[in-house]
Amino acid sequence: MCTSIVVNRKKTIIGWNLDILNMEHRVRTADDGVFIEINDAKEGWLPLFGANSRGDFVGMPTCWPFDERSDPHGDGQNVIMLDIDLLLQKKTLREVKEIAENSPVYSVPGVTFMSALSDREGNVLYIVPGQGCLYYERPEYKILTNFSPFKQDTEKHPWMGWDRYKTAEAMLKEASYDFDVKDCFAVLRAVSQEECPTVVSMVYDVSEKTVFWCENRNWNDIHEHSMGK
Repeated sequence: MCTSIVVNRKKTIIGWNLDILNMEHRVRTADDGVFIEINDAKEGWLPLFGANSRGDFVGMPTCWPFDERSDPHGDGQNVIMLDIDLLLQKKTLREVKEIAENSPVYSVPGVTFMSALSDREGNVLYIVPGQGCLYYERPEYKILTNFSPFKQDTEKHPWMGWDRYKTAEAMLKEASYDFDVKDCFAVLRAVSQEECPTVVSMVYDVSEKTVFWCENRNWNDIHEHSMGK
């Protein structure tokens, strides 16, 4: 489970709730980014989510229900590696978009991970392995939870997050032109989870190159890291 939000009004503001069970995570800050890392048994700490100093943001919600078309088969690109390459500034969003539009993209066996990507201009790229990709040039707002944007609510699953999507959509439709960090945290709080708990809530003010986050829904304990102008 997870929720990704991109809002382009007076500023470009990115929001992300990471909802996970039984996975060790940490938030690491650096001059070139703020990374939410997951401790993988084989690979160690992997920077799978977060923001970089160039203005990119990477989220990776799980798609429910699982779609077997995302399993690896033949030649193609691993969606996790594409995300990491964008986050670590080895590729640009447009380069990732070109790859996703012109070659197969797969996930890991048995799990359909999606990409929720954006750049400093507020452009948004969604990749759903085995199904395709969607690109939006500076939309007013975009939301991705845990269902395929290609399928919407045609397939049901308890963790698909249709309710979270609708809650966020209602709030963003009514949001003011001055939508800012505190407003984004309000949306993230409204869609935060306890059963599959929200362990990190992160907001990126792209124009200020500043990331804000809290852990374990401690909304009064907000951390801040600036990556400079």
